[in-house]
Amino acid sequence: MRPPALPRPPYHVAIFRYRRNGEDAAGYREARRDMLEMAKLQPGFLGMESIEGDDGEGITLSYWTDEASIRAWRGHDAQGVTREKSRRGWYEHYALQIARVERAYDWSHDEADDDAPGAVFPV
Repeated sequence: MRPPALPRPPYHVAIFRYRRNGEDAAGYREARRDMLEMAKLQPGFLGMESIEGDDGEGITLSYWTDEASIRAWRGHDAQGVTREKSRRGWYEHYALQIARVERAYDWSHDEADDDAPGAVFPV
């Protein structure tokens, strides 16, 4: 999972953890695609990444310039139609957390110096 190109912090991330129930896989994929396309049109949207295991456990991270942009995105679905459909049709459980990213570090094997003694873990 390679994250989208992000600006220097600070920025915000919406962390969506879930367990899918396995029902309506085609409808879920379509709604997920539509939600990403709508998010791309929202002011403050920086990017999104997601991963899901074979057991239906997954996490989606969406990145935003500020918390107000996340609130506006949530308000975009004013009647909560998508949220209610999600609760009833696709998930056994989900949780959402919002966080402010203060620092961010990146490392890639492709960019590593082969003579370096080992990885450095920033704190």
